[in-house]
Amino acid sequence: MKYLVDAQLPYLLAEILSAKGYDVIHTDELPDKDETSDTIIRQLATRENRIVITKDSDFRDSYLLFGQPPRLLLLTTGNIKNRQLLDLFRGNRATLDGLFLVHTFIELTNNDYIVHE
Repeated sequence: MKYLVDAQLPYLLAEILSAKGYDVIHTDELPDKDETSDTIIRQLATRENRIVITKDSDFRDSYLLFGQPPRLLLLTTGNIKNRQLLDLFRGNRATLDGLFLVHTFIELTNNDYIVHE
């Protein structure tokens, strides 16, 4: 799996996913860092077949209206501590991998995941 982690999420998430063997880019690694526009993020995700991981509902709207980005993991966890967020990924990583083999838009909440299609 290839991911693009949006700016409002901790860089540590990208590091943890990378350590597990995933190809991951965090927006902090891009030229404009956390100022990278949503358009650039969508274009990069499309060009490199990356799943955008974000809390930004603008990506949901863009996905639903235009199919961009082509694959999306929307986090609707509210304001949680980074440790809780990272634990949420650790606990759901295998399930998310399986879901993204078939689906293109998944929402991860504090307690569950929702497949949108």
